[in-house]
Amino acid sequence: MPRLRILLVILSVMALCAAPARAVMSTNAEHALLMDGATGQVLWAKDGYSPMPPASMSKLMTLDILFQRLKDGRVKLTDRFPVSERAWRERSGSEMFVNIGDQISVENLIRGIIIVSGNDACVVVAEALGGSVEGFVNIMNQRAKQLGLTGSHFVNPDGLDQPPGQMMTAYDLAKLARHIIYTYPQYYHYFSERKFTWGPITQPNRNLVLDTFPGADGLKTGHLESSGYGITVSAVRGGQRLILVLNGLRYPDLEKTDPKRRDYFVERRRADEAAQVLGMAFREFRRYELFKPNEIAGTVPVWGGAAASVPVTAQKPVAVTMQVDSRPGLRVALRYNSPVRAPVAAGQQVATLAVSAPDFPTMSVPVYAAQTVRREGLFSRAITGIKALFGGKGS
Repeated sequence: MPRLRILLVILSVMALCAAPARAVMSTNAEHALLMDGATGQVLWAKDGYSPMPPASMSKLMTLDILFQRLKDGRVKLTDRFPVSERAWRERSGSEMFVNIGDQISVENLIRGIIIVSGNDACVVVAEALGGSVEGFVNIMNQRAKQLGLTGSHFVNPDGLDQPPGQMMTAYDLAKLARHIIYTYPQYYHYFSERKFTWGPITQPNRNLVLDTFPGADGLKTGHLESSGYGITVSAVRGGQRLILVLNGLRYPDLEKTDPKRRDYFVERRRADEAAQVLGMAFREFRRYELFKPNEIAGTVPVWGGAAASVPVTAQKPVAVTMQVDSRPGLRVALRYNSPVRAPVAAGQQVATLAVSAPDFPTMSVPVYAAQTVRREGLFSRAITGIKALFGGKGS
């Protein structure tokens, strides 16, 4: 049987036995998760995989379904959806203040959901796209399966706790946010708009991180008594995008504050918490480019080929995001079954790159033959076989 060989491509010296202290990410949130936007790599988590009530952050799924239909042409921004009595009665919590009989453009409904977190706007969209709220909820759960959101279950389009049972994980929220950012860039700008006026009422965006953290450009806040305060936020600095989810922030010291003032203080504290965690994340984590697309990452020996080895490349950029303190121990290993038997076709996967470092989960990247290697002639194969038989090395 072929043996597994490992060729180390040393990119830096190994970490010293006394490893440097690792930066400790921290938050007062009960649930948290930090994700690298470019790769989807989870950089840090605090109970980030346990289902939790996502409150209005689950509106990201309602928006994803709407964006999907905009992208494939089933819906246009100028289309108008009618407001039913059920949508008008959805007046608990945040609202856009729709009226029965209104015909509201899809673009305004997007703003009503993103900027003012309108529960009524969500019902308008749900009824238009699903035929009913219940029909739309079925679409939400089907979509969650398509996107691999295994820790999510939806019972309504707005995130309220009636009926109960709406659950998502911080990981699923980050994954969904990343999907929206990169799949629908033409609609992502709505998340950074600061205010929205519908009728005589102007409301500000509740995501105050947009104003307190340079580079922040989305996404959604949420609050329920059962969930505490939460936020899914993304920001870009120096070409690096990070996605952060916080949920379960609680402020018991503000419970006796005048409700009109409490909302402002809570939103400010939530924004400060998110900005603090993002600031630490951008300081402590760096993206390291290892190989460009089609850059030679090493060579793999070939058995019975016209050439003794074949160069290999990755089809996509090979990059990792990790803590700065982990960088000195970064290593890349080229792993392959030795020897690779000829013929080898250009573009054939023949090995993997294993990227590892202290406090960093090993990442495997497939690599492919950069050129074709034909089988050697009959006489050469005979010589190779004789060498192998008597312990010599094949070509």
